[in-house]
Amino acid sequence: MEETLKVTSVLSDPTRFHIYEYISKHRKDVTVQEIADLFHIHPNVARLHLSKLEEIKLIISETKKTGKGGRPSRFYQLSDEVIQLSFPYRNYQLLSNIAIHAITKLGEEGQTLFNNSAYEYGMTYMKQSYCHIWSTIDTLSHEEKLTMIKEAAASTGVFPIMTLNENQQTATFEIRNCPFKESAFKQHEAICSMHNSFLKGMFDALFTHLTFKAKDNMALGCETCTYYVSVAN
Repeated sequence: MEETLKVTSVLSDPTRFHIYEYISKHRKDVTVQEIADLFHIHPNVARLHLSKLEEIKLIISETKKTGKGGRPSRFYQLSDEVIQLSFPYRNYQLLSNIAIHAITKLGEEGQTLFNNSAYEYGMTYMKQSYCHIWSTIDTLSHEEKLTMIKEAAASTGVFPIMTLNENQQTATFEIRNCPFKESAFKQHEAICSMHNSFLKGMFDALFTHLTFKAKDNMALGCETCTYYVSVAN
């Protein structure tokens, strides 16, 4: 409970929370000066916010030489620490580990069921997220639909970066924050295949003719999970 109170106290400050959110979304090293400039605060205030986040192990820091001479700079980045808050306590990670272990015991049939369920959930998630405008979906442009997918995916914790090509027929869908990281690094084939199916379901809910290909994978050492999407007229 003491640790929970520390976390909630640190994140209760709106600026500090948004700094953590920024680091989580972009998954890159940041400096005190960068945070100060982005959030229009004094560097000393930025340093205090970053120190508070580091105290509760949400971020970590290290000094690096910049190659520009002078003293090494301190860089801050997202930590691998997992912090869960629940009242009363719930251990969903344990439940997840047991469920995944059971699925892998079923072999190929279990993985197929896992993927199919994820695909259905992906489609349903999109329809429920935009049920208020679903009747007009067919009137939207490709760009509008891709923006909807980006927003819906962000609400699942992946914070994607979507790059739409000029012809609006192809896009790159890039994820820097895996919501299943701990499980994925232990059972990457099962988890990544499932997550790909979930994302494919989200896209298929909006597009009739779609090519969806997974490329880079963080569980295999890549910096991001990257997908290429091609939409036919």
